[in-house]
Amino acid sequence: MPRGPRWRWCWRKRGPGRPPKPRILAFMPPSVAFLPHVEGELIEGEPVVIMPDELEALRLVYLEGLTQREASERMGISRGTLWRLLDSGRRKLVRALVERRPIVLSSER
Repeated sequence: MPRGPRWRWCWRKRGPGRPPKPRILAFMPPSVAFLPHVEGELIEGEPVVIMPDELEALRLVYLEGLTQREASERMGISRGTLWRLLDSGRRKLVRALVERRPIVLSSER
């Protein structure tokens, strides 16, 4: 598990409605891009952007082996919200792999 300060991260919602609840992250990922290539040639395409809360949910459940309930408690969100983050993150990763698109880890929405 990463050591250091915990981050409170929240994307900005513009417009009417309830403001989003901040998520507690164990680490803030730097902005990184993973670019696919075949035989040394980079493949161009529209990037798939993985948000920090999606990455944290994937890390807690699949890397650390926590249950969805334990992971949601660590992030300070409901289990349903965690499930949606996992579903969104999985779909984005699979889309990037199948369609050979770049994967970008970003801290901005």
